[in-house]
Amino acid sequence: MDIHTPIVINGINIKNRVVLPPIVNFGWSDTDGMVSSKHISHYERIAKGGAGLIIVEATCVNPAGRIFSYQLGIWDDYHIEGLARIAEAIHKHDAKVLIQLHHAGLTTRKAVAEKAYGPSVDPENDRSAALTKEQVCELVENFVSAAKKAHLAGFDGIELHGAHGYLLNQFASSAINHRTDEYGGNHENRLRFAHQIIKGIREVTPPSFIIGYRMAGCSPTLNDGIEIAKLLQAYGVHYLHVSHGGEKGINPTVPSNFDFNHVVYMGTEVKKFVGVPVMVVNQIKSPERANKLVTHGLADMVAIGRDMLTDPDWVTKAKTGEVINLCIDCQPRCKRYTKPESCPLAE
Repeated sequence: MDIHTPIVINGINIKNRVVLPPIVNFGWSDTDGMVSSKHISHYERIAKGGAGLIIVEATCVNPAGRIFSYQLGIWDDYHIEGLARIAEAIHKHDAKVLIQLHHAGLTTRKAVAEKAYGPSVDPENDRSAALTKEQVCELVENFVSAAKKAHLAGFDGIELHGAHGYLLNQFASSAINHRTDEYGGNHENRLRFAHQIIKGIREVTPPSFIIGYRMAGCSPTLNDGIEIAKLLQAYGVHYLHVSHGGEKGINPTVPSNFDFNHVVYMGTEVKKFVGVPVMVVNQIKSPERANKLVTHGLADMVAIGRDMLTDPDWVTKAKTGEVINLCIDCQPRCKRYTKPESCPLAE
C-alpha cells in the first residue's frame, strides 16, 4: 500500500490517498462571500494534477463569524451556484471534493463584526462575548444549513473546521472554554456543540455524504486530542484530519527517532486510538516522505498543501518520478498570505 492506493470513505471510492487540504485564497472572494473564476480554475488545476481528494478552503457559515471580510461564504442560498461550479470542475477530473465549514468565533475580526463570540469571554480580547445557549443553537443550525447547501451544490461531503483556534476548537479546548452549563466541563460537554452539528447534518444529507472533522491534536494537550478523537468517531465522523490547536494548543515533544514535525506526530498518535481514516498534514512535502507515512501504517491519507500549490502536478509526478517544484518556504512568511499570485513558484 502507498499513496496511490485507493481508499474508501463512507462508501465513496477515492482514487488515491493524496489530499489538498483547505488553504484560503486571500483576496479572491468579495464581501458577499462569492466564488470567483480564480477559485474555479485553481481547484480544477489541482484536480487535473491528480489529487484524489480536494477540500475547498475555510468557508464561513455565518457572515458575523468570518476571519476577514472577503472570505468565501456558504451562509445563503445565493452561494450555491458558484460553489457548484467548483464541485463540477473538480469532478470532471475524477477527484472527490469536500468543503470546509468554518466560523472564527473569538478570532472574528473587528472589520467583520463588533463582537467576537465564543464559548467564553477571552480576557485578552475586550470585544469578546460568551454565546448564549440560544445563540449556540442558532450556530448549530448555521452549520447544518451550510452542509445542506454543500450537498445541493454537488459536494461529496463537508469538513468541520475544529482546529487552529477557531470556534469548534474553542469549544473543545479547556484552555478556552470555561462554561459551566452543558457546553462546558468534561470532554463530552465541550464537544456537545460539535455533536449537535454532526447529528443535524446526518439528518439533512444522504447517508453517502461524507462528514469529516479537522481537529486539533492538542486541545489543549495531545491526551485531550486523543479523547476528543475517540468521541468524534463515536459521534459518526467518517475521517479525522489532525492539525494543530492554535495559540492555546500545547505542542507535544516529538521523539528523536520520528522524522516529521509535531503536527504530523499528533496525527500518527491519534491514529493509534481510532478506527476511522486519519489524515495527517504539515511539511510532509515529498512523495518519499508521504509514502513512508502510508506504507508504515502511520496514517491513512496525506494532505499536501503548499507543495501542491507550487506544483499542481505533484501526484502525477510522484507516479512518474519527475522532479516536483517544491515550496521554497518564503520567509518571514508565505507570500500567498498576502496575495496567492505573489508566490514566486506560481504558474
